[in-house]
Amino acid sequence: MQLNTVLLLSGGAVQALQLLAALSLLILLHEFGHFFFARLFGTRVEKFYLFFDFLFPFSGLLNFSLFKKKKGDTEYGIGWFPLGGYVKIAGMVDESMDKEALAKPPEPWEYRSKKAWQRLFIMLGGIIMNVLVAMAIYSVIFSVWGEEYLPTQNAKYGIMVDSIGESIKLRNGDIIKSVDGKPVERFNRIPLEIIFSETGTIQIDRDGKDISLNIPKGTVRKILKSQKGSLIQPRVPAVIGGIAQGSMAERLRFKVDDSIIAVNGKPIHFFDEFNAAKRENYGKPITIEVVRNGSQLMVVNTVIPKDSLLGIAQEDPARYFEMQKIKYNPVTAIGKGVSYTWEQFGFYWRQFKMILTSKEVKPSESLGGVVSFGKMFSPVFNMHDFLTLTAFVSIILAFMNLLPIPGLDGGYVIFLLFEMLTGKKVSEKVMERATTVGLVLLLGLMLYANGLDIFRLFKK
Repeated sequence: MQLNTVLLLSGGAVQALQLLAALSLLILLHEFGHFFFARLFGTRVEKFYLFFDFLFPFSGLLNFSLFKKKKGDTEYGIGWFPLGGYVKIAGMVDESMDKEALAKPPEPWEYRSKKAWQRLFIMLGGIIMNVLVAMAIYSVIFSVWGEEYLPTQNAKYGIMVDSIGESIKLRNGDIIKSVDGKPVERFNRIPLEIIFSETGTIQIDRDGKDISLNIPKGTVRKILKSQKGSLIQPRVPAVIGGIAQGSMAERLRFKVDDSIIAVNGKPIHFFDEFNAAKRENYGKPITIEVVRNGSQLMVVNTVIPKDSLLGIAQEDPARYFEMQKIKYNPVTAIGKGVSYTWEQFGFYWRQFKMILTSKEVKPSESLGGVVSFGKMFSPVFNMHDFLTLTAFVSIILAFMNLLPIPGLDGGYVIFLLFEMLTGKKVSEKVMERATTVGLVLLLGLMLYANGLDIFRLFKK
C-alpha cells in the first residue's frame, strides 16, 4: 500500500479521525515522557491515562474509565472525558488533587522525596518527549519525501493577487523582492512575513521599477479573516490544469492543457487575466478562444454565470517554474529534522506573540477549539500532510505546556526553579491553591475556545 493512500470517507470524518489519531498519539507520548523520568528516578506512577477518568478539572466528579488494567504499581486506562490525559505520580500535587495521600509523611518512592533537579526532569519529561517526537517525525518526512519549494526568485512571471492584495496596492505581475527589506527565499512564506511584519513595507519590481509599498493598518486582520484567498500566488500562463466533473467547462468541452488565448477578442496570457475577464462579463455573452494541441483553434460562445464558476482550474506552478528539490539520506534527514523543529518553534512563538501584542489580531477571531483543530487536517487523507501537521501539533503541545501557568508543566517548572534558586520549597498548600486556580483558568479558556467554534458554526 502506498504512503499517500486516499481513504474514501467524507471529508469531515477523515478530519475527525486524523485529529483523534494525532492527539491520542501525542498525548500518550507526552505522558510517557513524565512516566519515563519518574520511573528513572525511582518514583511510583499510580495511574497512566489517555483522556481523563473524571470531569476535568474536578477530580471528584464522574469518576469512571472506559478501560483500565493494573500492572505492577501502575493502573493503565482510557478515561471518558476525551480532552487530554495524565499520569498520577505518587506524592505530587496535580490534577487528581489526592489530598489524603499528600497529608501523610513522604515516602522514599514519592515525588516529594526526590531532589529538585530530578523533579524538574520529571516535569519537563512530557515537553522533552513532544520535542523529540516532532524531531523524529520531521526526520522521517525529510528522509522519505525530501523537500520541495518554489524559490521566490524563480516566480518569473511575478504574482497573482486577490482582493486583499489589491487593497495594499499590489498588482498582478509584480515581482516581490523583499518584506521590510529582507528577502524571502521561499515564495509560500511571503504572506506569513507580511502578516508578521504588520504595518511594515513590501519591496517590489513593477515593470522594471523598484517600488516600496506600505502595508496599511488592518491588512493583517483582513488576511487572517479571509476564508478564500492566499493573498498572492505565483502568476501562471492561462493553461487549463483541471476540469471539474459536471461543470459548465466540461459541458462546453474544454480540456486539460487547453491554452486560453483571448476573451472577446482581447489577448489573454495569464490565468489572472482570464479571471478578470470573467468578472467583467458576469451574466453576459462571451467568446473564449482556445488553442488545443499547440495548433488547433477552438472558439466557444457562452454566457458567464453570475458566480463566474466555469469549473476551470489553473495549472500547477511546478509545471512552469524551477522548483528547489532537496533529497536527504537518513543521517542528513535527522539533522534537518532537528533544525526544522526549532525553526517551527520560532514560527509558532511569532504567532503566539502576535495574539498577545498585535492590535490587529483579536483572540475572539484567532482562538479555536476542537473544531478549529480538526479543520487544520486535510479532508482527504495524505500521509505526508498528516505527519507534517502531527509534528507541528506536537510542537504546539510542547510550547503550550511550557507556559508558566499552574496546572500546566510550565507552572510546576516555575515553582521548581524558584526552589533551586532560593533553596526554599514552595509549600504544598500554595501548590494546591495555585493548581486549582490554574486548572479553573484552563477550563475557562477551553470552554471559551470551543464556544467560539460553536458560534462560528451557527453563524454560517
